[in-house]
Amino acid sequence: MKLTNRYEQTSCRLVVEGLPDLSAGQDSGTIGIVTGFSMGLAGQTELEGKREHLQALLAAVIPYARHLLSGVPRAFGDAEAPVAIAPSEGRHQLELRSSQPNTPPLQLQLDDAELSDLVRCLDQLRLDRRLGIPFELPDIQPLSRKELRHRQPWLRRFAAPLAGLAALLLSAGLISLIPTPKAPAPATPERAR
Repeated sequence: MKLTNRYEQTSCRLVVEGLPDLSAGQDSGTIGIVTGFSMGLAGQTELEGKREHLQALLAAVIPYARHLLSGVPRAFGDAEAPVAIAPSEGRHQLELRSSQPNTPPLQLQLDDAELSDLVRCLDQLRLDRRLGIPFELPDIQPLSRKELRHRQPWLRRFAAPLAGLAALLLSAGLISLIPTPKAPAPATPERAR
């Protein structure tokens, strides 16, 4: 008995088809084996694939969206991965590589709203209790100092240390201007007469 789960947003529709994995003790309403999925983006072609493609889509798009929200956009998905996404002139270029030989990669340009809808559909998929499949996502790591350094302007990064150094020099200068008390002259013994 084939099961179908749908996840829809304004410009994105994701349909996952599969079968229950009865050997794992799942009930008949849970998809444990994905047989395929289809995804439609507004104004784009309908995409189809298998579980590996869905896993690759999750592994590329979710971290990309996280970095984009952090203000450090960067590409995800290498040249061998089935899915890659990168920033491209104010838009987002999603590149899907087919597992079929002699098929050129499909490149889609997404605007922010389409990317947001895609991320929402993928989040609904990940959090759906009707799916008994553990999707593997890369561990969430905090942004590195190098990635965060570019977010702050140069002046703001060095303002606190420069202000501290200036305060130290100013206080040292003021302290050096305070006259030191003169030592009293040593008492000379009176001469005997």
